[in-house]
Amino acid sequence: MLPTLALLGRPNVGKSTLFNRLLRKNRAITHDMPGVTRDRIYEEGRFNDVRYALVDTGGLVVDSSEESGFEEHIFDQAREAVEESQVILLVVDGREGLTPLDEQVSAFVRQSNKPVLLLVNKVDGEELEAAATSEFHALGFEILPVSAEHGYNLAELRQKVADLAQETGIVPESEEDLAAKGLMLAMLGRPNAGKSSMVNALVREDRVIVSDLAGTTRDCVDVTFEEKGERYTFVDTAGVRRKSHITDSLERFSVLRALKSSKKADVTVMVVDAIHGITRQDKRLLDFLLKESTPFIVAVNKVDLVPSDEMKALKDGFARALRIAPHVPVIYTSTITKAGLGGLLPLARKLKKECSIRTTTGQLNRVMKTVIERQQPPVVKRRRAKFYYLTQSDDEPPTFVFFVNDATLIKDSYKRFLENRLRKMFNIKMAPVEVVFRSTHKKKNKKK
Repeated sequence: MLPTLALLGRPNVGKSTLFNRLLRKNRAITHDMPGVTRDRIYEEGRFNDVRYALVDTGGLVVDSSEESGFEEHIFDQAREAVEESQVILLVVDGREGLTPLDEQVSAFVRQSNKPVLLLVNKVDGEELEAAATSEFHALGFEILPVSAEHGYNLAELRQKVADLAQETGIVPESEEDLAAKGLMLAMLGRPNAGKSSMVNALVREDRVIVSDLAGTTRDCVDVTFEEKGERYTFVDTAGVRRKSHITDSLERFSVLRALKSSKKADVTVMVVDAIHGITRQDKRLLDFLLKESTPFIVAVNKVDLVPSDEMKALKDGFARALRIAPHVPVIYTSTITKAGLGGLLPLARKLKKECSIRTTTGQLNRVMKTVIERQQPPVVKRRRAKFYYLTQSDDEPPTFVFFVNDATLIKDSYKRFLENRLRKMFNIKMAPVEVVFRSTHKKKNKKK
């Protein structure tokens, strides 16, 4: 488990830019238009060997009674982030000053009784601190003026975030502890889809409570076992809200808890009900897993309830519903008849292996040069993107960065083409692949 810090604040105060700065990567989408960050984004950060989880939230609209359902959804997301986190990083705009909405958000955060650091953003220098922060002292929180855009006080912010993470008293598991757990799998899905039954069937003993009542599993449970000489651990097999916290007419899962589980695990198993199909909640979780580039398997459970002459139609229906995730493997299971369960763990190991693929920059550039020359990028506004070089910046999942003259000239269709070529080149059939384009100059001017 990692200490969790949540970035909160009204729309367009710079939360996503601060999120990216703290992580030193472009993980959250940033835009001048308020409300661009619609759902929480969860990522693990590190500073001076201190590990923590950082959550970026949508702009908070506290008085949602007169707002659209979209803004109510943002508020629900932020409220859940407050419940799941240990520290709140409250962001305000130093240029605009204290607004009534800032006061509302502060009152909401204060009710959590959790440590709060007030980040006064858009303060571009020490000479502007006093004027930019004067109004915010009335909120009663510790203040740190920063500029996400220009980098002012970011070193202090990173150190403060690390200190706050340590003060929670939560000690992340060591690499040795994680290695001892073997392949870690997160079981995610709607309540009553059969996650707990699947864990018990695979472990071959009743390790998790099973009930027909949705939301029975309340606590996070790590279940470790061995199968054919290999060790596995099911991570946070609860992952759903307590029934008393379910406010929708349709039961919903806790997205933040789901994201935390999937980040902790090597492979996620998304369990869906064969009878109900891909529901709105399933689509929401599917969307999150795809955006987070999570390695996952879709397990269509309870196929014992489907007549044999209807199985083909069932599989065709799921194939259509999962067209947005063509690389994701699908397995059909039953915890009653044990159908399909024997192939789940080997499939998870194969997926994990694909995620660990690594190659050299030289090999990448030699092969991709030929690919790009044979099929050049399309002309956009009378300009064609020019590729300089390519590198693999990360694995788990494999991440490839193309350096080009202007990244805005790359169309989504060409991005998919390059991703497919990379998949074919390295035989990546199931793992997520991230393809990133960065604008750069061809060569830096040589200084003598």
